[in-house]
Amino acid sequence: MSQPPYVPSYSTAVVAHDPAWAAEFEARAAEIAAILGADLVAIHHAGSTAIPGIRAKPTIDFVVVARSLEALDAVADAMRERGYDVRGELGIDGRRFFTKNDGARRTHNVHSFALGNPEIERMLSLRDYLRAHPEAAQAYSRLKEELARQFPDDVARYTEGKTAFIEEIIRRAKLWRERTAQHDQEM
Repeated sequence: MSQPPYVPSYSTAVVAHDPAWAAEFEARAAEIAAILGADLVAIHHAGSTAIPGIRAKPTIDFVVVARSLEALDAVADAMRERGYDVRGELGIDGRRFFTKNDGARRTHNVHSFALGNPEIERMLSLRDYLRAHPEAAQAYSRLKEELARQFPDDVARYTEGKTAFIEEIIRRAKLWRERTAQHDQEM
């Protein structure tokens, strides 16, 4: 079966945070949970739509954790039946990536991994750090606004422009988690 062409996104436009994103995440998460059943370990809301108060492309990002890659591969047809495109790893080892579009707009990115994949911690560390550090979240929001102005239809350059900032936040998040864990052990 041929795969539809990959379109990373259709626009880099960022919009004000919408509280409805959380409800949309919950509704789709329930759908994904039903598909995976007992093979589901966890589903997390990730990406910019999971960070209150910052601007984001209106695309809901999910981090799905399953018991195995085989379990994720086994649900590909069920995901396709619910309107998701099946993208395979798409550049991240051990990921099963599903995307959903509404016409010319990307609406959902489902990043799915087997339990233990290090990419899970990377994605959640970024989210958690930005939630806990509003000044960093606002800096990220401003960067995305500037990049969206510079590259309104060039997702590759928009994404490339965020990479150094994201990697720095992930580095800070690792240190922050280590300090937090150490503090918790001392108490």
